[in-house]
Amino acid sequence: MSMEENIKSPLNRYTAREYAFALLFAKTFSPEEDADTFYAIEVDNAGIEFGDQADYVHGVFFGVCDRLPEIDTKISEYAKGWAINRLPRTELALMRLSVYEMMAVADVPKRVALNEAVELAKKYGDEKAPSFVNGVLNNIAHELPDRECDLV
Repeated sequence: MSMEENIKSPLNRYTAREYAFALLFAKTFSPEEDADTFYAIEVDNAGIEFGDQADYVHGVFFGVCDRLPEIDTKISEYAKGWAINRLPRTELALMRLSVYEMMAVADVPKRVALNEAVELAKKYGDEKAPSFVNGVLNNIAHELPDRECDLV
C-alpha cells in the first residue's frame, strides 16, 4: 500500500500535512516534471477530497516548488556533511515542507512545523531520521524571523 493510499481523506491539518509530505516525497522522484502537471496527475486524478484543507495542500506543495532553491540552501547550510542530492528523500521532503511552513504559512508556528516534521519522521523515516530532522530544523527555526503566529 502506498503512502497516498494510507491517507484517504485529509480533512484536518495533520493529515493534510501528511499528504503534502507524500506529494513532495513523490516529487523527489520526478524533479524535472512540471509542478502543475505533477499535481494534476497525483491529486486531481486521485479524486481525493481535501475539504477545508485544499488551499493548504495546494499552497504548500506549490510554495515548496516555487521556493525550492531558497529552501534547499537553508537545509544545506545546517545538514552538515550532507549534499541535498545525498539526503534520504523522506527527510528531505519533510524538511522542505517544514522550512516552507516556517517561512510562509501564516497560521503554522515554527514550533508546530518542526514538531510535526519530527512526528512524520518517526512514522516514515529510519531510527535516525527524527533526531536529524529535529537538529536541522531547529537551527533553521532559530535563524528565521518570528512571525505573529510564533509569538503566541
